[in-house]
Amino acid sequence: MKRFEFGRVYNFGPGPATLPLDVLKSAQTELLNYEGTGMSMMEISHRSPTYDRLHNRIKADILTLMGLGDDYDVLFIQGGASLQFAMIPMNFATVERKGAYVLSGVFSSNAYKEAATLGVGSIAASSKEENFRRVPTQDELSIDPSAAYLHICYNNTIYGTEFHYIPEVSVPLIADMSSDMLSRPLAFNKFDLIYAGVQKNLGPAGVVVVVVRRSMVENIRADLPTMLRYDTFIKKNSMYNTPPVWSIYMVGKVVRWIMEQGGLASMAERNARKAKLLYDVIDGSDGFYRGHAEPNSRSFMNVTFRLPTEELEKQFTVEAADEGLVGVKGHRLVGGMRASIYNAMPLEGAEALADFMSRFRRAH
Repeated sequence: MKRFEFGRVYNFGPGPATLPLDVLKSAQTELLNYEGTGMSMMEISHRSPTYDRLHNRIKADILTLMGLGDDYDVLFIQGGASLQFAMIPMNFATVERKGAYVLSGVFSSNAYKEAATLGVGSIAASSKEENFRRVPTQDELSIDPSAAYLHICYNNTIYGTEFHYIPEVSVPLIADMSSDMLSRPLAFNKFDLIYAGVQKNLGPAGVVVVVVRRSMVENIRADLPTMLRYDTFIKKNSMYNTPPVWSIYMVGKVVRWIMEQGGLASMAERNARKAKLLYDVIDGSDGFYRGHAEPNSRSFMNVTFRLPTEELEKQFTVEAADEGLVGVKGHRLVGGMRASIYNAMPLEGAEALADFMSRFRRAH
């Protein structure tokens, strides 16, 4: 297998995903002794002033990148995005005021299932009948004016689709941004709650970043268990219990790296260039490569495509790995290939994959 700098490969896996090399090197430097404490970040008490400063700085950095003020808070919660699927309806929805869901892929469907299990979910729009090849449009949204919220999954990792608009709604707007969080500038103040499992675009697995408008949690029902209440995390600064310190520390490093690269505008430009490289190969292949997503719903984070036969797809995966391009096999629900080109994937990685795709097509 071909190797690149530091013996590494280009990891196109959907998550846990590649991390910025500079972040990994910085963490390596601090691994045994964080800021002169004589301890690793994995050993430092979450109650210590050292960690408290770091924790609050990371929160401030995230809000700065998103252009949000102190009417929002940043929470660090365990349990993955899958726990958020349940926490959101438990905290905000009722039988009288159900949560409305846009079904645009597997994870938005899973979120709806949790609300439906609780008897508080409704469907606002769906592209399931089209095998989730696109994101439902604004005109397709059907939302009860009394709905507790509208929930969307902004980027659909498995199907390679992404919202390219922010729904205009008269109810609170909630978004799962697990796979495209901080990948481009958005009017984040139009959202009332955003959550992201960080293992795709922000850090290692173990924590979910939740950015919530403070007023959203003012009237949470009183009969919820302590650790399933958003106001618990706000009141205790996400430290009611021991938080996943290492994962949060790494998120902080990735967030600082994004800032050092020029912020979200720079991320958007880089991600658009990477995506264009791959989509140009697909579109110029005379049908050899067939994209799953409709062009106006294409993701900048996950490029999904098929080849003429499953045999060629298997061969593509093997030969790509031989060239140090790993993790390109698509999800079983879609098949084919999926190249995840999150913030941390360097342009050189996308160039290498695009070149391989062109050579593979010519050979076959």
